[in-house]
Amino acid sequence: MAVVGVVGTLGASLLTQSRADRTKRMEMEAAAEQRREERDHAEALLEAERARSRAEESIALRRACYITLNTAARQYLTAQVDVMHALRNGTGIEAALEQLEARRTTLRESYAEAQMIVPLQVMAGAGAASRRLNAGYGRLKQIAASTPYNQEDVNTFEASVEQSWTLLSEMRQQMRFDLGVDTEPASDTDL
Repeated sequence: MAVVGVVGTLGASLLTQSRADRTKRMEMEAAAEQRREERDHAEALLEAERARSRAEESIALRRACYITLNTAARQYLTAQVDVMHALRNGTGIEAALEQLEARRTTLRESYAEAQMIVPLQVMAGAGAASRRLNAGYGRLKQIAASTPYNQEDVNTFEASVEQSWTLLSEMRQQMRFDLGVDTEPASDTDL
């Protein structure tokens, strides 16, 4: 009986120790799993923050590009109108043509930058506006090369200026929509 008591006591001790070891191991595994989950959660938060930061940087980059491109396009068209008026008045033509060349170069530079940054949908509108402006440039150069200046050609060019303004307005609206300034494309292109 004493042997049974000793064996029972020893067995109970071993069983208690085994259960304590198993409980300790389970606690350690649970703590390790919790640390893994916390690390995964922290990594997910960090990745979400990085994605948000990249998105903000992309918007800021596009916004700066859009401002430059819109400004350059408007100034290019304004320079074309100035040449048109100079041709009509017969004064200041050379200065207006020099300014036109400078504005053309500025637009080309900002357009080249936009090609590397701007989404395709916005680039399509920018491309249409750029082609229209360059066609106007070519037409003005032809008119300026003829002497005396054909006022009928100048008047015809003036009629095409409105088309250019419309394309610039559409381009600007696409930019605003892309930046989230407007939630839907405007139906009025006179913005």
